[in-house]
Amino acid sequence: MSFRRGGDDRGGSFGFGKKPVEVGKEYDVTISEVSQRGDGIARIQGFVIFVTGAKAGERLKIKVTDVGNRFAKAQVVSKGPEGQ
Repeated sequence: MSFRRGGDDRGGSFGFGKKPVEVGKEYDVTISEVSQRGDGIARIQGFVIFVTGAKAGERLKIKVTDVGNRFAKAQVVSKGPEGQ
């Protein structure tokens, strides 16, 4: 059995490698789309972040609340000028 480190060919998995976000840290993002569950979707270095209550096109400062192998969850800290 072999394990791959880092991203895979689909670009959606960070495997055992270091994630580009950390729990408790804040990031400036733009919401690119909305998930089927209604959460905004942002990406940092291709890593997906689901942002509760965010809408497509919003520029936000977010705080990461949870980081998994394939995605993170975050909450809105503040809205940017275009997100108001």
